[in-house]
Amino acid sequence: MKNVNLRNATTLLFFGSLIFLYSCGGGSKESASDAPPPTSMVEKEVSDDPMMNKGIGPVTSMVIEEEINAQLAAEGAEIYTQMCTACHKADEKYIGPAPKDILKRRSPEWVMNMILNPTEMIEKDPIAKKLLIEYNGAPMANQNLTEDQARAVLEYFRTL
Repeated sequence: MKNVNLRNATTLLFFGSLIFLYSCGGGSKESASDAPPPTSMVEKEVSDDPMMNKGIGPVTSMVIEEEINAQLAAEGAEIYTQMCTACHKADEKYIGPAPKDILKRRSPEWVMNMILNPTEMIEKDPIAKKLLIEYNGAPMANQNLTEDQARAVLEYFRTL
């Protein structure tokens, strides 16, 4: 009986060691030249000033009127309630960030592009990458909103 237990323990130790050695890099022959390039200076500058970052997507510039458009905001509230509340609470962290005061933290273009183009934003935008990590790897779902719908949601965010 001792012999069988010793043999099982030895076998287990042997295979466990092999798995450990392989997972520690023994199976990869990646050279330093294969590593991703360092973050560019532009990307660092953008991530240092989130209000200057316009994001990645169809919206490159926006003009927002000083006065809130109540009709557009009401439409945005309806869209937000239908499409966004599973992951976002207006004024508290949830699965995703709270939109309250978002325009004090991000440019309107960035917000629009995050709504319209979340997959590419998460892949390429330094702020979106950080948010993905902060929110436990839960990516924002693409709700396939039109630019008009996203603009209405943005107007609603201004009312929060």
